[in-house]
Amino acid sequence: MARRLSPRDILDRLVEFPTVSRDSNLGLINWVEDYLTDHGIVCHRHWNEARDKAALFAHVGPEVEGGVVLSGHTDVVPVDGQAWTTEPFTVTERDGKLFGRGTTDMKGFDALAIWAMVEARHCGVSRPLQIALSYDEEVGCTGAPPLIESMAALPRASDVLVGEPTSMRVVTGHKGGVTWWVHVHGFEVHSSILDRGVSAIMWGAKLIDWANQVNDEQAAADPVGMAGLFDPPYTNAHVGQIHGGTAHNITAKDCEFGLGFRVVPGETLDQWRQRATAKADELTQAMQAIRPEARIEMTEKFALPPLAPTENNGAEALARQLTGDNSDNHVSYGSEASHFQAAGYDSVVCGPGDIAVAHQPDEYITVAQFEEGRRFMESLLERLK
Repeated sequence: MARRLSPRDILDRLVEFPTVSRDSNLGLINWVEDYLTDHGIVCHRHWNEARDKAALFAHVGPEVEGGVVLSGHTDVVPVDGQAWTTEPFTVTERDGKLFGRGTTDMKGFDALAIWAMVEARHCGVSRPLQIALSYDEEVGCTGAPPLIESMAALPRASDVLVGEPTSMRVVTGHKGGVTWWVHVHGFEVHSSILDRGVSAIMWGAKLIDWANQVNDEQAAADPVGMAGLFDPPYTNAHVGQIHGGTAHNITAKDCEFGLGFRVVPGETLDQWRQRATAKADELTQAMQAIRPEARIEMTEKFALPPLAPTENNGAEALARQLTGDNSDNHVSYGSEASHFQAAGYDSVVCGPGDIAVAHQPDEYITVAQFEEGRRFMESLLERLK
């Protein structure tokens, strides 16, 4: 008979796979599939287009609808340039903490979910339990929509518990987001005759300054609707990367940067798409009045709908029963919960670990939080029997 691993055993194994988003996650997926299959659990995959990554999903219990999904992602952020004091891809226990890349975000929850699936298979459940492990969450939650679509192969569940680190608090709302890679195409001339060229950097700066103005306006306005639930209580714009230009005495032919908005529930991504593209079009017209070749090109790279609190949310009720948490929690980061909500599932975010240490050097999850996550899964299994 196949050995039943402890949650800690599983966590140790998962962290050993360096599943940085830019690389393949197939080593981890192969291991998880083999482990679940050894315990009689039929697994399914959704492959990305390049077939170098895969999502995995599975079902335990009666072949009926109405089950519970444990949702996690398999990818992690890079460790490049970070000053770790432990080996990032080995779990190291010290001072009541389990250090390692992904221990909090979110292989700790993944390990607990895998453990719960095997326990459910051996102990039996009358309400189904499913697991959904995605890829490319850290680069925009892009792996979630095709995974959710592929899960039509299973009896449709009703409630989704997304295990992002919330210190086991129940989160019912988060911001969404839309991000573009902006390429400003200018026209090169000597900087002494600047007026006859189009500096991609200087015109790109106009779009960036517009983003600053948007933030100032948003911050000065009174919060409307659900915006007041968040910190900050408004949709905000951000530019995190920029590069361009050839030399100081040449008007820049190219300037590229990322431009994005974190969107509060109650507002739509389309609203902000329209505002951003309208501003880019306005600037393009002014640039082309100087040189017809000049333009601003915007390529959408990321789109995540907001997660909005809803009434009669079965996933919320279940998570509150399991944790005893009745507080209102809303966060400004995003998760795959909103994609599940958009697909018609009741969804919440609730998992072990502190988001403040996610993505950091010496990322860790406390032993206490990991054990609290285990008790959460044990309570869930009892309710599903």
